[in-house]
This record gives sequence, C-alpha cells and structure tokens, in this order.
Amino acid sequence: MSIIQNIRERGAWIIFGIIAIALIAFILQDGIGRKRGASDISTLGKVNGQVINKIEFEEKLEIQLQNYASQGVKREQLIGYLWNQEVDRLLLKDEENKLGLSVGTKELTDVLFGNESPFKQEFTDQATGAFKVNDAKQAVAQIKKSKNAEQIKQIEKLYIEPSIENRLRNKYQVIVVKGVQVPKWLSEKQYAESNAISSISFVGIPYTTIVDSTIKVSDDEVASYLKENAAAYQVEETSRSISFIGFSAAPSISDSINARNDIEAYKQDFKNSTETAKYLNKVGTEIPYYDSYISKKALQIPQKDSVLSVGVGGVYGPYVDGRNFTIAKVLGVKQWPDSASVRHILIATVNPQNGQQVRDDSVAKKLADSISVAIKGGASFDEMVAKYSDDAGSKANGGKYEMFPQAKMVPAFNDFSFDNPVGTKAVVKTDFGYHYMEILKQTPRGPAYKIAYLSKMVMPSNETINAASTAAAQFSSSAKDIKSFNASAVKLNKQAIPAAGIKANDFDIQGIGTARNIVRWVFEKDVNDVSEPFELGDNYVVAVITSEEKQGLASVSAARPQVEGIIRDKKKAEKIKATIKGKTLEAIATDAKAIVQRADSIGFSYSMITGLGNEPKLVGAAFNKNLINKVSEPIAANSGVYSISVNGIAAKQADQDLGFFKDELLERTRSMMFRSASSFKKIAKIEDNRFKLY
Repeated sequence: MSIIQNIRERGAWIIFGIIAIALIAFILQDGIGRKRGASDISTLGKVNGQVINKIEFEEKLEIQLQNYASQGVKREQLIGYLWNQEVDRLLLKDEENKLGLSVGTKELTDVLFGNESPFKQEFTDQATGAFKVNDAKQAVAQIKKSKNAEQIKQIEKLYIEPSIENRLRNKYQVIVVKGVQVPKWLSEKQYAESNAISSISFVGIPYTTIVDSTIKVSDDEVASYLKENAAAYQVEETSRSISFIGFSAAPSISDSINARNDIEAYKQDFKNSTETAKYLNKVGTEIPYYDSYISKKALQIPQKDSVLSVGVGGVYGPYVDGRNFTIAKVLGVKQWPDSASVRHILIATVNPQNGQQVRDDSVAKKLADSISVAIKGGASFDEMVAKYSDDAGSKANGGKYEMFPQAKMVPAFNDFSFDNPVGTKAVVKTDFGYHYMEILKQTPRGPAYKIAYLSKMVMPSNETINAASTAAAQFSSSAKDIKSFNASAVKLNKQAIPAAGIKANDFDIQGIGTARNIVRWVFEKDVNDVSEPFELGDNYVVAVITSEEKQGLASVSAARPQVEGIIRDKKKAEKIKATIKGKTLEAIATDAKAIVQRADSIGFSYSMITGLGNEPKLVGAAFNKNLINKVSEPIAANSGVYSISVNGIAAKQADQDLGFFKDELLERTRSMMFRSASSFKKIAKIEDNRFKLY
C-alpha cells in the first residue's frame, strides 16, 4: 500500500504516534533539562538566530526512523545526520532569503505534479510506466477536502515542504553556478602550464641521514609552530579524554554449568512433544520456530552433521551456540530445490509495516479466488499484478521474486514455492493475506530439513553480578583522581584503557561502544573526576577524566604527535643546508657519497616526481627559468634537502584543445561552489543543545 493511501486511510494514528512520541520525549526531557539547567527545553539549537524546534525535530526523526527501519540504522546515527541536514537547510535558507528567492503557487503545483513529482512513485501505472497525474491530484485534493488537520500536516511534512526546499536549493545553486566564470587569460595560462614539462638534474640528502634522537623539539617550538600555522591546527569542537577500567559480570563457569543442567531437564519433554510450536512458546527459546524446511547447504548451525545424524524425531544437544545452550530436534526431511522463482499477486489483509488490518479475511480470499479464475480464463497476469497486488516489493517486476533461497519467505509462501513442481498455480494464505502464486523455476532438488531449536541464553547469576558490582564500587570509592585511579588499577593488576577525542554529542566511546550515559557524565564533570560504576551490558565501567582539548588552537600536548616530525625535519634541513650551500651538484654528491640524478618529463600540474614521490616544492623549482643550467639554493622538500639544476623546459603534445580544457576548468570551478554550506557553517553562529536533550 502506498504512503499516500496510508495517510488517507490511517493518517491520524501515524501523526498522533509521532506527536505522542515527541510529547513524551518533551515531558521526560523537560525534567532532565531542568536538572541540567537548560533554559528552553523546546529549543534544540539555533542557526544564526533561527530556531531548530525540539518537537519538529522529533517528528522528522520519527519519519526518518520509519524510512530507514529496514536498513538497521541506529537512532543516534539519524540524530547526527538530521542535525547536520537541519543546519545546512537553515544556512541556505538565510542566503535564499537574502536573494529574495521564493516558490509561487503555480510553480509549486508544477513541482508537485510535474516530471520530478514526489508523488510519482506512488502513482505510476505499472503496465505503462506513466505517471498518473490526475490520480495524484485527486488523492491530495481529497485529503485537503477532508479538513483533517493531522493528515494535511503529514502531506505538508512528507511532500510539500521538502519540494519547496529542494526547489529553492536548486534555484540558489543555479544562481551561484551561473555566477562563476573563468576568464580567458586564466584558462590560457593554466592550459599552457598543464602542457609544460621540465627536466632537472638533482642531488638530495634525506632527513634520515640525521638520527632523530639528536634533534630535540621543545614545547616552545611546538607552540611557536602552531601559532604560525594556526589555520591548519584548529580544533573545531571541544573534546575530552578518559581512562577506564572494566569489571566483567559475564557468566562464570559455574553459571554455564548450571545453565546446561537447566536446559538438559527439558530434553526429554522436548523430544516427546507433538505440538512443537506450542511447546516452545510455553518454555521459551532464543531461536524462533520456523515452520518450514531449509536445505542442508543453507543450514548454518554449529555441529550440523551431528544434528542431522539423529534422524527424524531425534534430538541432539545441549551444545554451545554463541552465548546459548541449544537442543535441536529434527522434525522432517524432504527433497527440495535450493532456490526458486515465483510470481504472485498479494491481496493483503494487514499492512506489514504496522500490523493494521486493511481488509477482512473473507473479502481478501474472495478477491484472490476471483483473480485465480480470471487468469485461468486468459486474463493477463501482468495486468492483474499492476491492478491488484499490494506487494510493493515485486509489483514493478510483474510480481516476480527470482531465485530466492529457502527460508527467505514466510513459511506458507516458502512451502508452496519449494514443495511443488514448476508450473504449479494456487491461492496461498500467509500472515500478510492471500497470494495467487505460480512457480516459474527451481534448481535441482536435494535434502532439506525442518528443525526446531530449544535455546536458552547463559545468564550471569546474582552472585556473579554482585561480585562484579561490588568490585567496581570498591574501586570507584578508592580512586579520587587520576593518580589514585592508576594506583588502584595497578593493585588490581588491571590496565587502564585510554579513550580520547570524546565529543559532547557522541553516543559511542572507543573501546566501550554505545555509552551515551558516560559521555554525558564526562561533560558534566571536571578533569580529574572519577565516576561511579556504569552498568553496560555484562560490564561495570569506572572512568576518570584525564584531559580536555578546547575548541580553538590545538594544545601543545595534543598537536605534538602531528607536528613534532615536521619541526624536527625543519631543524635537520637547516643543518643540511649549511653543509651544501653554494656548492655544485657534483661537489654535493661527492661530499654526501651520492650521485647526481636526473628526472625528465616532470609535469607542472602534478606534485609527483618519479622516484621521489610527492615533492611539490621541487616541481615548482623545476619550472623556474632562472635555474636553467644553474644550481638552486638548497630546497627543504618533504623527504630531504635538494639542490637542482633545470636542464630545460618545453611544451608537450596537448592531450586536449583549449576549448575543451576551458569547459573542464569551468566545470571543476563550479563544482567547488556546491560546498558553500560548509563555508557558511564556519562563519555562522550555531547554538547546539543536543547534549542537554539526548
């Protein structure tokens, strides 16, 4: 069923669900926010004074969660993605307003129902591929005519607002791109440079000829370098670092023995049970019962051969299956193909996304039977699919699912597809409704098994949990700061694990995983503070805040690993320069026990030199006409200090004509303009309150 139909038929419960979730979050977070001193809990943030409203953000988040539900995207990932999207939207909105851009009523109608209509996917004729414009207009008109505020709001949020925003964004991009031109002189200059080649002779003395330990780099030198190169070493967002100790509450050996004994007690009853599904529902199992067959090849279970060797009716286990103890029972064996192709027409009784009823069972059965009769009487299967099928996943493909493996479909669909020969046609009932099905193709047959699993997770006992909890609490109480934290860890023979670069809106911590509660604590406390134990899965974690890296110019300690080598090489370069300055290439080579080398066909447009690697300074010097047949001053390059002499500069055969080059240069320059949102972000005033609310 299409989105527009869902809005039309059940729009109220969808929007009420979104609003309810947002309001619950609002109420809960309001209490939390007061504890944290938030002044306005409804404001998630501001961009140049424009408010990002918490409730509206939550509504959009719930829509995104629905859209990405099948992809397993985490809520915390979508919060970050949606935040960046909202910031970019408001930054561009600022610029669009300054330019007076707007979308009129007629223009909006053209956008909504034109070639790029957001309704196109919902209202495409499956037989012809044509967009059914009138059907789309009628559906929207009916919703507006109903005066149902919730349904109208849903249409606004899902279709109209995004369409207006996309249209304005396109207008803005066109203005920016069209405003970018490349002057003739620049294109001619760069064209000549791109076709220039040079040949040089050179001698190089690598930095590695001076041992690193002989060159000391002081904190003052690092600080001075950072100041001189401040733009390259800016910290965009404040971060903090911690060290942490974990105390495991995972099941002990004793817990595992007890768990095995517990599941062993079920073994005989499981074997004797005649209604397997009911028995498993009664006693509970970690592996859901699948009431169909799976080929031996596709069966992915531990000790597969041992399980299959017990025969039909037999049980095997308990055996270890990850964190579970499992007993397997073989219920049946058949000769089935590994894969099959079918086509079908689904007459749905429920919406698979929300479980809501869409048709009475009897109405669906009657329609499916009528379709069966019509097709047997010569009606086109493809036309019937396009007209009646409720399965969006196969409708565009004539109702076909091609060469799918066993166990991919619900049991009744699976059984029909694999248990019957090619060409079989029938009406089949599943959890989703009634399917008119036809088997098109199958692979050769082999053994397939129906197996039920009684599986119980090994859980830690209260004794195990209490021991870990007590140890963590004792450690936390004994550690008052970084020094005592590390000392206490040594006494317990534990290694404190560092985790750096934690930001206020992070959800994950390196080495720990998802730990939003710890991130909050890290930014609510001060450097040197030690936490109470945090319970995370099978672990209790105690952390200490070790440092803070504030927004702005990077600190000496944080930047040293990045810049120490650069500064050391600069100091080495000065030493090397002093020994070779004013000498000929031959004299330098003799003193350094090296040889004069040659590099030909050096391109001006490339920073690479064959045999030397990335050396842009040498490439630049190679095209200095003043160095033709002369020795350069020593050049401090990336890998060492070089003296060069230019043998000659020439023009090579052009790879493309000037006109094509100019068009390509213009396209490259214009493509850079699409990064405007990130440029605006650097100068924008952005207030981010996510930390207080999530």
